[in-house]
Amino acid sequence: MGKLFTSESVTEGHPDKLCDYISDSILDNYFMKDKNARVACEAVAGKGEIFITGEITSIAHVDIEKVVRDAIKEIGYFGSDIDIDYKTCKVNINVSKQSPDIAQGVDNSYEDRLGEEVNSEGAGDQGIMFGFACNQTKELMPLPILLAHKLTKRLTEVRKNKIVDYLGADGKAQVTVEYNENEEPIRIDTIIISTQHKEDVSQDVLKKDIIEKVINETIPKKLIDEKTKYYINPTGRFVIGGPLGDSGLTGRKIIVDTYGGYSRHGGGAFSGKDPTKVDRSATYMARHIAKNVVANGYAKKCEIQLAYSIGVAKPVAVYVDTFGTNTIPEAEIIEKINNKFDLTPSGIIKYLKLKNPIYRKTTNYGHFGKEGLEWEKIIEF
Repeated sequence: MGKLFTSESVTEGHPDKLCDYISDSILDNYFMKDKNARVACEAVAGKGEIFITGEITSIAHVDIEKVVRDAIKEIGYFGSDIDIDYKTCKVNINVSKQSPDIAQGVDNSYEDRLGEEVNSEGAGDQGIMFGFACNQTKELMPLPILLAHKLTKRLTEVRKNKIVDYLGADGKAQVTVEYNENEEPIRIDTIIISTQHKEDVSQDVLKKDIIEKVINETIPKKLIDEKTKYYINPTGRFVIGGPLGDSGLTGRKIIVDTYGGYSRHGGGAFSGKDPTKVDRSATYMARHIAKNVVANGYAKKCEIQLAYSIGVAKPVAVYVDTFGTNTIPEAEIIEKINNKFDLTPSGIIKYLKLKNPIYRKTTNYGHFGKEGLEWEKIIEF
């Protein structure tokens, strides 16, 4: 047997993803009215209650409670007996403005204060951000996380379209892929799906429906063989779900959001953060660069690291690792990156068009490898 690698995804009804979606919904509602809003908004969900906290500075007025309830309804939570009810849940809001100590460094970058005139906002925080791409799939994503996302997305589709009418909103999937000695994916070893369901459904019926209507409709048949293992609701029961079954928190699914553990992660979450926060914008840019390094044939596999200091516009470092798959020297790749891209916060925001209400469509099933996102576009450089 070759090497095995596993990645996980969760549905939009998972309590952590519910919180991510609430946070991004609040962000989008501010950006609909104020493109210069500063938002760092987090949600906590548990036992019929939602707590909103963070920092928001904006000229716009947003009915946050309504946004929260609409987001819960959209995901499909209606009953407080087994999950959470958008109509009756308690919503607590404790939001303040952005700290003036942070705001002064974002509004007026370190370089501009020194007279260097980079004409950019400063980074909203220090930190390291990673982007990754590889040629395992046409989306230039690692195969395990891409398949896991497809499974959880399909779970939601069959639930909302009532193809399987007894499913609940909460669920998760996990895919283990076997790789050969050349690190090429050759087969799927294990698929795990846990999905919330109504109490009167038998495990035999659920397992049959999930295999036929979710797995078989999603996973390429060439990757499945007689040794592939399936675990469908392996505890035997998943009736109570969402925040009633487990608490949720914005930003707790950062590996699900990125590359499923196949690449390194800087630790910063995305949801609820406006793009002056380089945790989000610079990670999107790092993915864009890594994807185009691979797409342009400079490497089969590429990881980019960007590092920033709070209040400083330009990154303090740009790092490239092609894992020995490069067709041109890595120093030349870095030179191409520096010549092509403005990696200041303002440069990234303008290039990727990030001051728009686009964030709800990023929240679920990964922020990368999806169509219609600026950072997923392929360019020549």
